[in-house]
Amino acid sequence: QVQLVESGGGLVQLGGSLRLSCAAPGIIFSIYDMGWYRQAPGKQRELVAAITSGGSKNYADSVKGRFTISRDNAKNTVYLEMNSLKPEDTAVYYCNAKVLRSSSWGQGTQVTVSS
Repeated sequence: QVQLVESGGGLVQLGGSLRLSCAAPGIIFSIYDMGWYRQAPGKQRELVAAITSGGSKNYADSVKGRFTISRDNAKNTVYLEMNSLKPEDTAVYYCNAKVLRSSSWGQGTQVTVSS
């Protein structure tokens, strides 16, 4: 099991920005595919953005053009830059690390967007 430590969530106004970070100490981070998911109250967890070990990215349609995922293998960290935030982006955001058949989750960080 991989330890994932998320940070950067908080309360922001409509149109604001936040940057989430997910650190994964003690692993060969570069071989992992990393992702950000979110879960709003009463809804299923959904993929927000993902980046493979090779650097390929994909995004949920609802965040394309507003969110950017990136990774720094030297720091064992993946980031999610979120701009033009909307109230519907309010959720708990989770970091995920996958390699082969292993999948690990962080504890989640709350993002709340007020209108």
